[in-house]
Amino acid sequence: MENRYYLGIDMDDENAIISFFQLNMNEPETVSTVAGSERFQIPMILAKKKGIGQWFIGEEAKKLALKQGECEVDRLLSRALEKETVYVDEEKFPAEELLVLYVKKLIYMAGRLGNPMLPDKLVISLERLSREATSLFLGMAGAIGLSEDQVTLIDRRESFYYFVYSQKSEIYLHDVCLFDYRGDDIRCCMAERSTRTTPQLIAMPEEVKPMVGMGKDEAFLQIAKEQMKGHVVSAVYLVGDGFEGNWMKESLNFICKGRRAFMGKNLYSKGACYAAAVREGAVEWAFVYMGDNEMKVNVSLKVLNKGKTEFFTLINAGDNWYETVGECEVILDGTPEIDFWLQMPGSREAKIEKIELADLPKRPPKTTRLRITAKPMSDREVQIQMKDMGFGEIFKSSDKTWEYLMSL
Repeated sequence: MENRYYLGIDMDDENAIISFFQLNMNEPETVSTVAGSERFQIPMILAKKKGIGQWFIGEEAKKLALKQGECEVDRLLSRALEKETVYVDEEKFPAEELLVLYVKKLIYMAGRLGNPMLPDKLVISLERLSREATSLFLGMAGAIGLSEDQVTLIDRRESFYYFVYSQKSEIYLHDVCLFDYRGDDIRCCMAERSTRTTPQLIAMPEEVKPMVGMGKDEAFLQIAKEQMKGHVVSAVYLVGDGFEGNWMKESLNFICKGRRAFMGKNLYSKGACYAAAVREGAVEWAFVYMGDNEMKVNVSLKVLNKGKTEFFTLINAGDNWYETVGECEVILDGTPEIDFWLQMPGSREAKIEKIELADLPKRPPKTTRLRITAKPMSDREVQIQMKDMGFGEIFKSSDKTWEYLMSL
């Protein structure tokens, strides 16, 4: 594969971080706002120079707003999701339009470092995914200069997954622990790998623990001990502003005892870069992530293709259920019914759902063409729609449609 260019952006309502990756690089690099430093966080704010259409983001926007004696536009992500209208310099702008402008300027910052101006794949990492967020960013793709297929959304846990399993194997020899400290809480996530299946299944249970009631060092030590109890942990990652300062003493001694430990703020944006490469098939990948947003079941049809019986997969376990849709066309032979095979990854057993096509017009064998669409409704439910397409000019379509909700 040619040397593709990938971008990963991690964002919330406070800051964004952008990293870039090409296949000839050892690892993704993160854009710093100050050359030679590790100032990766770019505040999620915009400001416009009065009277002209010149916009600034991040710290430059803060300085401009202060100079002009006005407030910068903040909370760009939540405002866009809430479809707000924002007034700037006596003009009104849809918040989504301002978020597009912010993202385009992020992409431009990476492009100024000798990279292409637009990526082959952009992956955006958010704290939580939703249908609204997915719809928002896919709808923004064209305005950014990309197709919908070039934009993917994942949550931070999945970014962590792609980051960890892109490292050397000694990092994930055993379980890998993530502590994300923002505000008053610590998100604790444990990456657990099953080596008994092919591909290997990755589970990442998460808990949120409050940092209250005692000194920070003591409180975090207690949380770390509770989280790692019963686990053999080979590596620990510390992410978030809460870990700044020189307050970790006993807790850090405990974490580093027999384990690799890492601290930083750009893990999620780097993980998003790795996700882009994996999603494009540019690197070999031996894992399937089973998170909250991923399908827990494979949905397949048993078909005859060029004289051979094989399975055609409509939905893959591990696909993001907000985004994936499976579609195919088949020619019916025999009775007016179709079998769908539902199978958990790693299981040899399958559940067979037989759907009868009631009132299907009677035709000779192999003269009925059906379009089958599978759309997930949750990580365990799939809406199946089958439409009679007829058979060219020989048999016109009856326009009949059959729908069925299957679950595991």
